[in-house]
Amino acid sequence: MRQSGKLDKPKNKKAVLRRLSDYLLPYKGKLLLAFILMLGSNSLMLVGPMLAGYAIDAIKPGAVDFSSVYFYAGLMVAFYLGSALLIYCLEILMINISRKVTYNMRKDTFNHLMDLPVGYFDSHATGDVISRISYDIDTINASLASDLVQMGSSFIIVTGSLAMMMTISLKLMGIFVVTVPISLLVSRYLVKKTRPLFSQRSKKLGQLNAYGEEMVTGIHALRVYGQEDNTIRNYDQKNQEAVDAYYQAEYHGSMVYPSVNLINNLSLSMIAILGAVLFLNGSMSIGMISSFILYSRKFSGPINEIANLTSDIQSSLAAAERVFGLLDKAVEKQDSQDAVSLSAINGQVKFENLQFGYEPEQIIIRNLNLKIHPGSLVAIVGPTGAGKTTIINLLMRFYDTNEGFIYIDGEEVRAIRRDDLRASFAMVLQDTWLFQGTIFENLAYGNEHATREQVIKAAKAARIHAFIQRLPAGYDTVLSEEGTNISKGQKQLLTIARAMLLEAKMLILDEATSNVDTRTEKKIQEAMRELMKDKTCFVIAHRLSTIENADLILVVDDGKIVEEGSHQELMAREGQYWRLYQAQYQ
Repeated sequence: MRQSGKLDKPKNKKAVLRRLSDYLLPYKGKLLLAFILMLGSNSLMLVGPMLAGYAIDAIKPGAVDFSSVYFYAGLMVAFYLGSALLIYCLEILMINISRKVTYNMRKDTFNHLMDLPVGYFDSHATGDVISRISYDIDTINASLASDLVQMGSSFIIVTGSLAMMMTISLKLMGIFVVTVPISLLVSRYLVKKTRPLFSQRSKKLGQLNAYGEEMVTGIHALRVYGQEDNTIRNYDQKNQEAVDAYYQAEYHGSMVYPSVNLINNLSLSMIAILGAVLFLNGSMSIGMISSFILYSRKFSGPINEIANLTSDIQSSLAAAERVFGLLDKAVEKQDSQDAVSLSAINGQVKFENLQFGYEPEQIIIRNLNLKIHPGSLVAIVGPTGAGKTTIINLLMRFYDTNEGFIYIDGEEVRAIRRDDLRASFAMVLQDTWLFQGTIFENLAYGNEHATREQVIKAAKAARIHAFIQRLPAGYDTVLSEEGTNISKGQKQLLTIARAMLLEAKMLILDEATSNVDTRTEKKIQEAMRELMKDKTCFVIAHRLSTIENADLILVVDDGKIVEEGSHQELMAREGQYWRLYQAQYQ
């Protein structure tokens, strides 16, 4: 959909309904029972007006047949009580079905998210994704639990009332021949007009959620730069757009009910006038006129309800469209059938004629050639945007190369099972991630078999053990969501300790020690060299003093390796690395 201008129409309505039906088919037995309950409850309800007519006709001038009146009144009570009981059972059954459908839909959506490539999350706002698996699926759930029942009941009542009215008076039925088509035409016109508005409403709400999530996540930077007022203005604008989209959808959707109700009330007035004429002519009794009017109300009432439900149905279809749109996103390419497994890894890495760009017309890595020996500590440095992190993304197969090859121990990475490839690396990022749970659970996250002794050993190596011991519950201390009850540097030390516990043959540190002091960083690297002995390590760093002991330093600029060598060799050349070093420390 476009951001502005004429609203795009949602996807094919039949396609959305067909995909929704796929989630309902596993419960076809329960749905059949629901249909039987629906048919039974509404059939019992439809008998009531006819019984009321019989009871009225039992009252004649000067004489009242009380036994008949009581008999018909008793039947009406029994039928309406039976109908209410069946409706209660129907509601319970439909709530149960909708709960299971919602569970399966949310499960499928979340599982699909886990299979999507990293590139999807790089290009889609987190808040919008969350909106699809929460608000949109909840909207579908509400529609399945109530709207589906109301639509089915309305159809049965309309059909049954029409049949009963035809048996009472064909002359009075002539009025509906005129009013019903007008009512349907009005409803169709308004529904067609409101359908894209509900799709736009879901879209704007997703954008609002995405912006809110982004601003709350960056609240510290927001305040540091004094952007509170600007953020409030932007949020107010997006909030207003969401409110306007909601208003437009609800406003035009709410026009359906009063428009159709006006036509039905005019129809009822004409029935009353013609019925009075027929009574005066002796063609109909008061009881039958009364029954016909009651059936006409039952006939027009569901039409009104259907019109009133239109807005909810359009909203649920728009929500389903967004959910299915996410489910239609292409997942990561499956491993080839002849993909090999990595068992004994030495850690030799080779880049051959590598070329890559996130967009085909914007190449970031150009003709990269490099061979890294097992057990090497390789540091990658260079200006921002030079392509350092991109090299790591390609190494982990978060993205595939446009041209060229990457080899691990002589095997091209695309020929290796993706799970085995990624399991061979331990990775620590600059953006730390911790979940709500104990410190022990966070440290052992990637190694479910880790013992407490192993966890403590890793924490000591990461220089975080002493801090943990000072906490009230030690390693059993519960971290708040994303670890907000500890400092950023402490969070980073925890993620480094977590990486040490992985049974990986290679290690990647992407600015992983940027939030700790230089002295601590050096100590951590010394400890990690001991733990990762004979294993290949990649370090992306801006602080050049922390990588002086690296076996190989690669200076990357504009997607190319412009210099490589040890710290002493590069300093002696007085090239780009030397200039970077001088800029930092002199």
